[in-house]
Amino acid sequence: MLGVAAVPWFDHLLRQARRPELTQLDASTIPAVLAALVAAAVGAVLAGRRPRHPVGWLLLALGLSETASGVADGYARYGLVARPGALPGAHWVAIYSPATLYLGFLCVGLVLLLTPSGSLPSPRWRWWAWLAAAGPVLFLLALTAGPGLVIAPYDSVIDPVTVPALAGTVRTAIALAIAIAAGGLAVGAWSVVVRFRRARGTERQQLRWVAFAAALTVPTAAVVLVGVCMALLPLAVGAAILRYRLYDLDRIISRTVAYGLLTLLLGGGYATIVLGLGQLLGRDSSLVVAGATLAAAAGFQPLRRRVQELVDRRFNRRRHDAAQTIAAFSARLRDQVDLDSLTSELLAVVDQIMQPTQASLWLRSGGLSKATGLLVHDRHIDRPEG
Repeated sequence: MLGVAAVPWFDHLLRQARRPELTQLDASTIPAVLAALVAAAVGAVLAGRRPRHPVGWLLLALGLSETASGVADGYARYGLVARPGALPGAHWVAIYSPATLYLGFLCVGLVLLLTPSGSLPSPRWRWWAWLAAAGPVLFLLALTAGPGLVIAPYDSVIDPVTVPALAGTVRTAIALAIAIAAGGLAVGAWSVVVRFRRARGTERQQLRWVAFAAALTVPTAAVVLVGVCMALLPLAVGAAILRYRLYDLDRIISRTVAYGLLTLLLGGGYATIVLGLGQLLGRDSSLVVAGATLAAAAGFQPLRRRVQELVDRRFNRRRHDAAQTIAAFSARLRDQVDLDSLTSELLAVVDQIMQPTQASLWLRSGGLSKATGLLVHDRHIDRPEG
């Protein structure tokens, strides 16, 4: 939180120094700040409830690295570019500032590698864990000897090669370290796939949360703000490890797909009406906007129900079948008067919808006492556990 507060303070100092082009906070950087806050918040919850689980601490390190990157960048921009010599050590802060982003990418790969159990998928993955741990050491040594990697706006005030004789070695070491970080993302994603193929029961549900967040993050990052998308992964990891509403994922997926399709259909219909009526009444006519708005409002509920039914039929089939079964039983209930037939049908509906291993129905007879007036209909279903 101190780091988040320090970034706008450095921006204020840069404006006072009449260098507003060096400020950091704008519409493109705020989502990254949001992602850092989400990662730190989820990491704090996990570290507090599961202190021995490494993913919570990795998420805290991820949030800290992202905010530290902003603080280091603001410090160096003011003390090295805007007001040279105003802040001590600004030169070294500018050199090592890429290391904070590097650590963030490395943390993401390790989070994927260790989710949800907190341990490696198998001992065969241990070599990669050691290689990932060596990546930051190699990167820092290369920056110290180089720096070899100078980003804007420091390229005009920092010599990219401190020791010319080591220029080739430094660039090779930095490239290798970056390859390790990038490979960590791929290896972490592959470890999730390997775990998912072997997992059963609760662990499989946990990994479905991570896979769902990754499936949303990768395609939407191309069209939506990347920081907002990256905030989904810590939330999904936290829900998976804490097992919070673990079995609600099917409902979340169906709602996400349904409202996404609904938005596209209503948006397309609205645009079609505006363009169609615009040709007749003129594009600047207020009747065009009013007509399109009323048409979208009138079609929202019927279209939502239809789209939700189609999505449930495809993505949440059990819920769709259960709803159809209950509706059919409700229709028969209005015309059925035989108690024995209703009892058999009710037990059959419960068996079909909830699939219990055993179902029992207690009916109170109107004229009998509480102790003796219970008619018990028991039905045992031979179904294996799980």
